[in-house]
Amino acid sequence: MDDLVSIIMPMHNSEKYLEEAIRSVISQTYENWELLIIDDASTDNSLSIARYFESCDTRIHVLINDTPMGCPAIPRNVGIRRAKGRFIAFLDSDDVWLPCKLEEQLKFFTGNRIAVVYSDYEKMSEDGTRCSRIVNAPKSTNYKKMLKGNAIGNLTGIYDVSKAGKVYFMPIHHEDYAMWLSILKRGYIAVNTGTVTAIYRLHGNSISSKKLSLLSWQWNIYMNVENLGYVKSIFYYVNYACRAFRKRMI
Repeated sequence: MDDLVSIIMPMHNSEKYLEEAIRSVISQTYENWELLIIDDASTDNSLSIARYFESCDTRIHVLINDTPMGCPAIPRNVGIRRAKGRFIAFLDSDDVWLPCKLEEQLKFFTGNRIAVVYSDYEKMSEDGTRCSRIVNAPKSTNYKKMLKGNAIGNLTGIYDVSKAGKVYFMPIHHEDYAMWLSILKRGYIAVNTGTVTAIYRLHGNSISSKKLSLLSWQWNIYMNVENLGYVKSIFYYVNYACRAFRKRMI
């Protein structure tokens, strides 16, 4: 397979980690990709760093927004609109891919129903120290399973535009979860490579630390995005809460 992969990277004041993120893309063993870096009105040296890499590699393109968009969904959607690839993947400007990421995942796009491939991933501290803590995702998932909780780490997910079309993010919290649901809702399935392909950076102010907010965001998706109604929303909400509790106990 030699299809183009479009990689979407939103960026806002990311000078501390940006170079590492970009180099992890450049180091991919699968080389037919384009990296779309969308600057969200950075005030630090991020834009200069991104421009430098753009000047060194014709596969890298920097898109600039002078006014802060205030929501990660919007710069990602800017990148999706500009994307030319058959496949679309996502990497935040502080996270890292392992060199095998794209090559391993593209092998799994077999059959008409597989529109999404994802992977396990590792966590690292804010200073880049790998925690040896691996997030093991299920072997596969579908719409009903995903309603019980997000199995797809956004930094690992990649979808096939030739099957799902271009799928955009909603300007809400948990926007990545809602986006993956919108693909699987059409009858597609997602499969896991069963390998670690990325490293997620933990921050003291990361979304994962906002535990109470996460619960309200989840309820909003059930009721107002998926329109499940009260009974089904309560069922899936309880499943989600129990699953989240078990994960934190491990």
